[in-house]
Amino acid sequence: MTERFVVIMAGGRGERFWPQSRLKKPKHLLPIVGQQPMLTQTIARVLPLVPKKNVFVITTRSQLAEVRKACPGLPRANIVAEPMGRDTAAAVGLAMLLVQQRNPDAAFAILPADHVIGDVAKFRELLAEAFKAAESADELVTLGIEPTEPATGFGYIERGALWHSGPVRVLRAKRFVEKPTLAKAKAYLASGRYCWNAGMFVWRVPVIEAALKKHAKELHAGLRQLGQALRRGSADAALAKIYPKLPRISVDYAVMEKARNVLVVPAGMGWDDVGSWPAVARHHGKDAAGNVLRGLSRVEAGRGNIVISEGRHLTTVLGLDNVVVVHTPDATLVCPKDRTQDIKQLLQRLQADKNTQRYL
Repeated sequence: MTERFVVIMAGGRGERFWPQSRLKKPKHLLPIVGQQPMLTQTIARVLPLVPKKNVFVITTRSQLAEVRKACPGLPRANIVAEPMGRDTAAAVGLAMLLVQQRNPDAAFAILPADHVIGDVAKFRELLAEAFKAAESADELVTLGIEPTEPATGFGYIERGALWHSGPVRVLRAKRFVEKPTLAKAKAYLASGRYCWNAGMFVWRVPVIEAALKKHAKELHAGLRQLGQALRRGSADAALAKIYPKLPRISVDYAVMEKARNVLVVPAGMGWDDVGSWPAVARHHGKDAAGNVLRGLSRVEAGRGNIVISEGRHLTTVLGLDNVVVVHTPDATLVCPKDRTQDIKQLLQRLQADKNTQRYL
């Protein structure tokens, strides 16, 4: 069997989860859902499929120390920090080079660090099938989430002809489409032909390298230069010199929307990207009035609230409905549930003010 690796992308900022999520300790380093950091949970999910020595984590310099704490037992060399973010295509290319150094024909999965998987056994079954498909043919394989609503916050994958039958079906991916309007999302859901694109991929090193060479020539050329530098000397020095020069583009734009050798494994496994505070309510118990309370918190005469209080602080809400209140030792957020998507814009204004920059 082809040697298998998993590369976990852990460089996001988790801005919509401010004030708990910060630049140095964002969403994937917090127990947003569950008792452990999201990254720690992600590693635990894949360990039955690959050994720890074959798990890589790509993060940022500002998060490196906290990521190491969240990855107990992972070899220190397997946690690699980008000198700066260059979007997902560059990160995929870096992952390819890291795996290539260990085994130039290996298969590897690319997984986000901060997703919730309800049915872990099903996830492992689906990921194992994706590995088998990637190992048996020169194909780029993705897990496509079975949609449960007409979501407009995800890209979609249109499913094509059956490629492999069995307990787990593998289909030809007909096309990738960008985040749709609500009307299009409803049509996609009604058709039964679409999956959500969750950014989970499996491929062999030579196959993704060929795809980058064909569809993203400038990026591929930079990665070749980076690979040569990594073989010659210090990884930190090579990354600092070459990585910032790589094109900034997503792997969807660079490769997946152009490639014709793409397979999709439809995945129904209780998946949730938990993209904002209201999503947290789906994973926690509610009181009789529909309030979600974490930490030392209380709601009186209020319904549908999310109240999170860190440490020994008592946070109370009186006479309000459908608000999010997050209280941390140095910052507090109070926001209507239907305005949580605006938190990113709020942080931009905090960044522009020298008096509030330190709270990011």
